[in-house]
Amino acid sequence: MAQTLRLILGDQLNSEHSWFKQKEEHVCYLMAEIRQETDYVKHHIQKIAGFFAAMRSFAKELEQNGHRVVYIPISENRHDSFDTLITEQLELHNINRFEYLEPDEYRLDAQLEELCTHFEQKNIATHVQSTEHFMTQRDTLAVFFEGKKQALMESFYRMMRKKSGYLMLGEQPEGGKWNYDGENRSSFKDQVPIPPIPYLKNDIKGILDEIQSENIESIGAIEVDNYNWPINREQGLALLQHFCDNLLPYFGKFQDALYSEDPFLFHSRLSFALNLKMISPKEVIERSIEAYHQDKDAISLAQIEGFVRQILGWREYMRGMYWREMPEYADLNALEHHRPLPSFYWTGKTKMKCLEKAISQSLKHSYAHHIQRLMVTGNFALLTQINPDQLDEWYLGIYIDAIEWVEMPNTRGMSQYADFGKIATKPYISSANYIDKMSNYCKSCHYNAKAKKGEDSCPFNSLYWNFLDHHRAKLSANPRMGMMYRLLDKKNQEEMQEIRNRASEIIENPDLF
Repeated sequence: MAQTLRLILGDQLNSEHSWFKQKEEHVCYLMAEIRQETDYVKHHIQKIAGFFAAMRSFAKELEQNGHRVVYIPISENRHDSFDTLITEQLELHNINRFEYLEPDEYRLDAQLEELCTHFEQKNIATHVQSTEHFMTQRDTLAVFFEGKKQALMESFYRMMRKKSGYLMLGEQPEGGKWNYDGENRSSFKDQVPIPPIPYLKNDIKGILDEIQSENIESIGAIEVDNYNWPINREQGLALLQHFCDNLLPYFGKFQDALYSEDPFLFHSRLSFALNLKMISPKEVIERSIEAYHQDKDAISLAQIEGFVRQILGWREYMRGMYWREMPEYADLNALEHHRPLPSFYWTGKTKMKCLEKAISQSLKHSYAHHIQRLMVTGNFALLTQINPDQLDEWYLGIYIDAIEWVEMPNTRGMSQYADFGKIATKPYISSANYIDKMSNYCKSCHYNAKAKKGEDSCPFNSLYWNFLDHHRAKLSANPRMGMMYRLLDKKNQEEMQEIRNRASEIIENPDLF
């Protein structure tokens, strides 16, 4: 019987996959911790440890279920890339068929396609299969928007609602509205208690020792005795249950809130388990909707719809845009921003409290929620004209849930407008006013959020107007920017010169602020 080698990547830990429905003596599964993946950007130490821990747990589960597994830990792997590793394994085990699951990153997809072409020339059969995780195919979005001028997420989301039937009454949305985004923008001022997060008992000391002995570079901090990210399906499902029982009643209302006293608020912390495929979007959505139906007095429609929109709408939309636009998307820089990333993005040492809090939290927890990423770190980078390549690398490395298919379109499209509107209909920028409204950061800041000029004025204020002024030729025709430019035009020449001077100081020397 032909011997088959099946590759499982670190973000393909789907125990419910059809591959594993039955034991097959002629099939061997290959999993490996490899420098190609640890070194292509500098990752957060919690991210590296989390991937390794989850992979090892998954391999152990496969073995316990009777599957043949070759697992190569980082301390035993002599190969720097999958090419030489897989080639060696084919020869060692006399393999004549190689199979793999669709990678979710373009670079890996291209690498494995090229490798398979090489294998087929040597009469080794190859086969690629779906990961059976997402609710769409790679090309679903491209087909849906074919011939249309804009690929609006809202249109895609409504299609997905109709297709899935989630929160639908026939052809109409439950409650008569497609989304309740207007009810999902409250700041948090200790209105309700924040439930403590579950404690996951994960032993990662051995993994950290191996990472250190192999001299793998990383960023951020880690607590050896308190590694609290899920590393298997059981823990992922436990987090999901905790979210439904304790966090969902307030998730939608406070999902955009910025709060210095708690890094997680009512967010689910499920993205790591989801992106490694330990749990599926389908079961996350259906379990949360079930909780909503069981207790509508506690969980309003606005709370559950806001959550479903993130998973069913935004997550699937970003994946579809990634595969529609790659590989050209990785080089887009429509606003021609070329400034280097400030040093404080790696340390959190800045007098701007919002940035200090968001970055320090990211370094400590390998986590920040979407508004911290979009309207704090991303907003500042956009306003100071940072090269999107550098910001891309930072986001991809620092966050535990960052895998390129979801990170890149969020960074280049939603955050930095480097794609000039393929994803966002306008640049997501704000002055200090928005951050002050949505957070408690500004109250303890070195700078005055209300001040429009002077040395104590919040840098976001002058940067905001300077951005509009600097990019007038490219952005003033955008109908969604009309009000901003009308307000800009009311400023006199003296005020504009003060704005330009202040902004120039910040842009030239951001680490002094």
